[in-house]
Amino acid sequence: MSDLGTATDRPHQPAPTSPQVGPPTPGPRALGPFLVAAITSVTLLLLAGRYGYHRDELYFLLAGRHLDWGYVDQGPLVPALARLLDTIAPGNLVVLRTPSALLAGGAVLLVAAIARELGAGRAAQTCTAVLAALSGIVLANGHLLSTTTIDLLVWLVAAWCAVRLLRTGDTRWALGIGLALGMGMLNKVLPALLAVGLIAGVAIAGPRRLLRDRWVLAAAAIAALLAAPNLIWQAAHGFPQLGVAASIADGDSSYSGRLDALFLQFVIISPYAVPIWIAGLVALLRRPEWRAYRAMGWSWLVVVGVVLAAGGKGYYDAPLMLVLTAAGAVVTVAWASRGSVWLRRGLLAVGVPLFLLPSIVLLLPVLPAERLPGFVVDVNYDAGETIGWPAFADSLAAVHRGLPPEERSRAVILTGNYGEAGAVARYGPARGLPHAHSGHNSMVDFGRPPADADVVIAVGWERPEPLTAWFDACALGGRVDQRVEVDNDENGGPIYVCRGLRRPWAQIWDTEVRRTG
Repeated sequence: MSDLGTATDRPHQPAPTSPQVGPPTPGPRALGPFLVAAITSVTLLLLAGRYGYHRDELYFLLAGRHLDWGYVDQGPLVPALARLLDTIAPGNLVVLRTPSALLAGGAVLLVAAIARELGAGRAAQTCTAVLAALSGIVLANGHLLSTTTIDLLVWLVAAWCAVRLLRTGDTRWALGIGLALGMGMLNKVLPALLAVGLIAGVAIAGPRRLLRDRWVLAAAAIAALLAAPNLIWQAAHGFPQLGVAASIADGDSSYSGRLDALFLQFVIISPYAVPIWIAGLVALLRRPEWRAYRAMGWSWLVVVGVVLAAGGKGYYDAPLMLVLTAAGAVVTVAWASRGSVWLRRGLLAVGVPLFLLPSIVLLLPVLPAERLPGFVVDVNYDAGETIGWPAFADSLAAVHRGLPPEERSRAVILTGNYGEAGAVARYGPARGLPHAHSGHNSMVDFGRPPADADVVIAVGWERPEPLTAWFDACALGGRVDQRVEVDNDENGGPIYVCRGLRRPWAQIWDTEVRRTG
């Protein structure tokens, strides 16, 4: 008889079971992301006074003088903030841009916090923070007072709360999502697109019970309540933002158009980060232990699909790409710790000076404005729109001084875009310039020229039409000379002097300027 015994003689052994698959516990808290975030904010503050106002910042200052619950192209949040900052420190560009620099640091911390929720260790969290800090969406918008800077933080706060909710199952985190989206919609309506993406992601990947959870429904109510003032304003004015969105889809704006939007997907974080965020997307959709987060991957797919189909700006989905980057950093650091460790880590290290550091030169004002290479403006359109505004006002002042005294007293300035009108408001009083008017976006609601203004200095119009339909005669009075070689929308442009108003301004403004603006 064998000593091994029969099967019936052996003690009962439980059948092996598959390990429980669930979200990993959060990684340890790390100091690295805080250091990276601090360096990011300090660097942005040190460079905040370089070059000059962006044309959007000049517009925000003007809109802040006409506070309302909404505007044609934005909500009330940034104009109100611009007015507050300019009241605290009038004409101080560094103060105006300080919130953006601080929000950029906050964005870096949030992206690293999302990586921590996914189980990232200290090295992966720091790697995530560096990728976020050197990304185009953080650097470019952290330098300027911008609706996009606030939008970035709103999306990341909502995404972090969503990841926390999916990991813990505690649906009270939905209240954080609702608060973020509601406040964000006082800035732009784009957080509604994030809401669509999150809902679609949950509907596709689950858990679908969230769609009827009481805390989720309460969060939706909070978001709607906070967004109501801007939405009511939009409804009362015929939803003008839909018209702005249509013009963006037609390519009538920077960074717009479907091809541009598709291209930006591969550069808005960094070309270096493309394989990292793609790895993050694949991991979110396929990793068994990340099954709970699968909705986040689908959210980006839905949002980017809407952006490309609707012809929106290519950076609209960038905050969710940072979420993919956070996931990808976890995967990448793990990959670099296996196999040929020194080779893999060397490949990652080489990419920093080759791909990430050049973005600082392209996106931040580190080069002298008077010797700014043309390729910088080709890559970063916004850089050109921060150069030469005082000299722009000087060009208009030269034309204004050339008018006969009797015409000078009743002349006004008519600009083609809101940045030019904002520059006249900022620099014009010291140069004796008259008030500037424009039909561009909400500028059309800030007031039309007075009835007796039959002499106009028009700038920002490439051709005298439709000016010749409003005046008996329009002649070239000069050209904009910003005294630097920069290829922006203003430098070298014509300045027309128009005389002989054919119809009252009230009629022209309401029937024609609103359409051309």
